Amino acid sequence: MFVAYENAKDVVRHLPPIVDALRLRSKDLADQLERAGTSMLLNLAEGNRRSGKDKRQFFVMAHGSAGEIRAVLDIAELWGWRVDQAAVAPILDRQLGLLWGLTHSRKVTKS
Repeated sequence: MFVAYENAKDVVRHLPPIVDALRLRSKDLADQLERAGTSMLLNLAEGNRRSGKDKRQFFVMAHGSAGEIRAVLDIAELWGWRVDQAAVAPILDRQLGLLWGLTHSRKVTKS
C-alpha cells in the first residue's frame, strides 16, 4: 500500500462539503480546491508508477497541490467564511508531511 496515496484519498474524501460551502462565496476558489485535490491524487498515482527524477517530479507537483489545498483553507478562514475544516486539517497536515518526505528522500530518485 502506498501510504501517501491512501492518505490523499482521505483528504479528497473530506473536501466535497468544503467545496460546496466555498461555492456560496467564491466559485473560483471552490473550483481551485477541486482541481488541487484532484491534481494531488493524480500526481501521486502517476509518480508511483515512475522512476528516478521523473518520479520525484510528480511527487513535487502533488506536494504543491497539497499546499494549494492548505492555502484555499487559509484564504477561507482569513475572509471569515464559515468552512468546517476541522476534520480535514489533521489529515492534510499528515499529507504535507508525507509529501515532504517523498520530495526530500534520496531513495525516490534512485529507483
